[in-house]
Amino acid sequence: MSTESPSSPAPEREVLDWETFGTASRALSREIVESGFQPDSIVAIARGGLLLAGAIAYALDVKACGALNVEFYTGVDARLPEPVVLPPLLDVQGLPGSRVLLVDDVSDSGRTLALVLELMRASGAEVRTVTLYEKPQTVLRPDYVWKQVDRWISFPWSTLPTITAADSVASAENDA
Repeated sequence: MSTESPSSPAPEREVLDWETFGTASRALSREIVESGFQPDSIVAIARGGLLLAGAIAYALDVKACGALNVEFYTGVDARLPEPVVLPPLLDVQGLPGSRVLLVDDVSDSGRTLALVLELMRASGAEVRTVTLYEKPQTVLRPDYVWKQVDRWISFPWSTLPTITAADSVASAENDA
């Protein structure tokens, strides 16, 4: 939990923009191909891994995609005691003997990635992991990672505030 006061300067952040995200996702896709790993399916850890998983799926021409919902972070430096898998659950019937690429945005503590990796391996899949970022304190080093950082990351899909019904009404009134 953050202990900063309103007058404290904002902490230095790693800022990822959309163009750099495109460059990073292509670089990771090339690294996966060059390693010789050919996934049968790609599974995103939702929500953070969804966009990267989609970008890599297109780059590798993998059509079998899925997601597993896991909640851990509840805000900047605020998290639950343990990661929690949320419904709907991933259909694991097709996993035995398959090659799966497990995707998340960052391996921060690594606990979410480790939990899902164990679940997938217990289902009989060969699993490799990929993230945009890896932090020094992670308990799980991804097989493929674009960049190592030690600060909070601002992603282009999560930096703007949530849109509410009141925002939509105000926007429509301004457009009229």
